[in-house]
Amino acid sequence: MNLSAPKNVTWIIAVVIGLLGFIGNFVALPVIGGFSVWLLFIGFALLAIATFVEGL
Repeated sequence: MNLSAPKNVTWIIAVVIGLLGFIGNFVALPVIGGFSVWLLFIGFALLAIATFVEGL
């Protein structure tokens, strides 16, 4: 199995999603407050998938 670094755009999107989830966990944001744990999971999963899939 060959691992590859994710592209910069994928990395930035995953970090932004993860930060939104992290901030939503501590600050009462009505839009993302209920989805904060899922946003953290999606950000981490996107980084993990981008590491396994070449060109993502």
